[in-house]
Amino acid sequence: MNDVRDRSHRLNRATGIARHGRLRHHHPVGAVVKVLSGVAAVALVSSASVAAIAAKQVTDDLGDGVQIQGQPAPKAKGSTALSSYKGGFNMLVVGTDNDPEQGTAYGERDATLNDVNILLHVSADHTNATAVSIPRDLVTPIPGCEKTDGSGTTPAMAAQPINDAWGEGGLNCVVQTVQGLTGLDVQYSAAVSFKGVIEMSNAIGGVPVCVAQPIHDRYTGLDLPQGTSTLQGDQALAFLRSRHGVGDGSDLGRISSQQVFLSSLLRTVKSNDTLTSPPTLYKLARAAASNMQLSQSLNDIGTMVQMGRALQDLPLSQVNFVQYPGTTGGTGVYSGKVQPSTELATQLFTKIKADQSFSLGADSTGIGSESAASAGQGVADASGSSSAASTATGPSAAASGAAGSGAAGSGAAASGTAASGAAGTTGSTGSAGDTAASGSGSGSGSGSASASSAGTPAATAPSETIDGLQGQSADEQTCSKAFGS
Repeated sequence: MNDVRDRSHRLNRATGIARHGRLRHHHPVGAVVKVLSGVAAVALVSSASVAAIAAKQVTDDLGDGVQIQGQPAPKAKGSTALSSYKGGFNMLVVGTDNDPEQGTAYGERDATLNDVNILLHVSADHTNATAVSIPRDLVTPIPGCEKTDGSGTTPAMAAQPINDAWGEGGLNCVVQTVQGLTGLDVQYSAAVSFKGVIEMSNAIGGVPVCVAQPIHDRYTGLDLPQGTSTLQGDQALAFLRSRHGVGDGSDLGRISSQQVFLSSLLRTVKSNDTLTSPPTLYKLARAAASNMQLSQSLNDIGTMVQMGRALQDLPLSQVNFVQYPGTTGGTGVYSGKVQPSTELATQLFTKIKADQSFSLGADSTGIGSESAASAGQGVADASGSSSAASTATGPSAAASGAAGSGAAGSGAAASGTAASGAAGTTGSTGSAGDTAASGSGSGSGSGSASASSAGTPAATAPSETIDGLQGQSADEQTCSKAFGS
């Protein structure tokens, strides 16, 4: 293809593994703001009470917002309605790796790239959600985008790594690219850099993360013992950036390792007092607003409040973290990059567009993580206690521990009940704190979640399993695998 740039002078990677050619060997910036994305997404959708805390201060932090092509002009700010968001929505969280404000603390880059791209979809009835991590080296068309300086439009390109989109037109161009790739209308978007994940992980008091073997990564300075450690600040960022320390050393392995953090993050937010603590919400909102670029559509406290309330009672068993389907080892334009698996991607986005929940096949966690049960690890919950993960699925996956004692049981803390062995948990560990479970528990691991009388959304239909997807459900306790293990 004549519109594919020659990057051979920038590539220095092992065959078949997606790596970043522009990183210095001795100072790999790793583009993984990666949970910048995750933390950012959770921060935004968790701020259900922020308007009552410090609306004026947070609004001042937000700034003007980024204009996105095809989106209507923003409504006037100031609305702090306490109702839930009506209907479903799609939000893209982008992690950038070269914020000028961070200086050279994380190395020097010759360009700013959108190395983290997580698309969050919430169903119209608020009963299920899917967060899709798009590999930074996934090759996809990049459309012509308005330049950030207003000087015109960039030329369209037929096949480029998706993390080139930011350089073509900032957040707006990433949104346009992801919309073309997925076929979804992205109504909301946000971008965050390294500093953001530090500030937001500090705001929630840290996230318990399990590692199956000791992880030592001299590139990021990460040094973790086997077992569970609570990470925040620079240590949380180092974990999310670590590529050389986990899996096979590739970005794909890092994505599955990051999902260990993301799922634990969501369990932590749901199980502790984050959603009901004004001081914590205030710190979280200020950290997000001060360290993120938001689309004009999202740049409003009232909108954030409504989104947070819509997700407050969403069962963790109905939240899936998945990787956009792709393979390495391709040739031509895909050499050293990630080639989309079109058929599998079609299955995934057909489900998402139809607002249908789905289950993941057995051993779906990917090359950078494994189930806590397989790792032989107990996983500490947000309150500091520890319980061994159960490997049961279906209705027999009810917790063997006391109610509310496990990290995966955090959905029960928020809604007054829980469902284990539910849609999205095929091959998953049981919820150690679940108080009740119902479902068909078929061989495929499908089941239905019971809803509490307090208003938790019900998911009554068994879900279909999509084999081949890599990822995990939010109630699944998993551990990162050390490099080469």
